Amino acid sequence: MALVPADGCWIANWNADADTEMEIYVDVTDQPVWTGELVRAVDLDLDVVRLRDGTVELLDEDEFAEHQVRYGYPADVVARAQATAAELMARVRDRDEPFGDVGRAWLERFSSASTTGRATRS
Repeated sequence: MALVPADGCWIANWNADADTEMEIYVDVTDQPVWTGELVRAVDLDLDVVRLRDGTVELLDEDEFAEHQVRYGYPADVVARAQATAAELMARVRDRDEPFGDVGRAWLERFSSASTTGRATRS
């Protein structure tokens, strides 16, 4: 299940597969834009993950640094991505919503809907 926030430069994914080590995977992006049912966002390499044991990690800092040079990321884009990653690290670690009970509840709701063959909508 994925969440594209109305305000924020990230896209979060919750993993229903208990055999997968990552519970939550958040891509740091530019501001996602909806066009009809399509979402467009540029992945800026930095990723925040929470493992099932509660460990929170920041991934791909080396790739982010390399791409700043290769693609000439503007200073404001770099600063925003770094600030977003720092904020996400704290929110995911502290289980601030939607990274606490809310995300997990929606994942369970959609997982049960898919096993019964019915989608739910609120």
